[in-house]
Amino acid sequence: MTVESVTVLGGQNKSGQPEKVGQLDILKGQVYSVVGFTGSGKSQLISDIEQMACRDSVSGRQILINGQIPLPSLRYNPETKLVAQLSQNMNFVLEMTVMEFLDLHAGCRGFNKDSLKDVLEAANTLAGEKIRADDILTRLSGGQSRALMIADVAYISNSPIILIDEVENAGIDRTRALNLLSGKGKIVLIVTHDPHLALSGEKRIVMKNGGIHSVLSRTEEEVIMEQLLGSYQDVMTHSREILRSGGTLDPRELMQEVK
Repeated sequence: MTVESVTVLGGQNKSGQPEKVGQLDILKGQVYSVVGFTGSGKSQLISDIEQMACRDSVSGRQILINGQIPLPSLRYNPETKLVAQLSQNMNFVLEMTVMEFLDLHAGCRGFNKDSLKDVLEAANTLAGEKIRADDILTRLSGGQSRALMIADVAYISNSPIILIDEVENAGIDRTRALNLLSGKGKIVLIVTHDPHLALSGEKRIVMKNGGIHSVLSRTEEEVIMEQLLGSYQDVMTHSREILRSGGTLDPRELMQEVK
């Protein structure tokens, strides 16, 4: 099924009052960030979208797919599931190699198995420690597991809606991860506390007291700010790699990168 839009029709916040945003339309190819303090309702929002809530969750929201109430088969049949969710806590339980897993999933999804090396290469652009084809899934680190799943979702999975929960804690290159997912024409929502990631989306959903409080479009000034924060993020990434490899840091060299 081709998903052009996901619509969230407002319910109520934790106080039982109507959400300030009565309707939110999320379009194909867009990246939305979801921001708010802990307990503000971010996880409930993405849970409602994943479950395609029909006024039957604690928030009372209605989720529409392409402007229509989703059929029960879309909600409950795993074979027609439209949503892939990537959480910060993700580990495999299957005792098989990375390539065996990709081969199995590709067979289930009808993906061209000749392109599996491309999937692994994409995962290795996100993970710090290289993932090998013969690595056992259960022995991958948390960051490697998430990098592999992001590449899997981007290339093999046909889920058109991607929900990402606090990828900044995943130990991966999150900017590349977002570019990889959004470049595949999917709808991407990312829950984040990271200012750089929050500004990476075209729009951001602000949650307060369990409800959608506002939806803000990224301003021209914020585009500049996102680039600046990206430079500092590059410095952090470079510093981390130097320290991990046993090197020492030179502040003059690092500040040159920011410039």
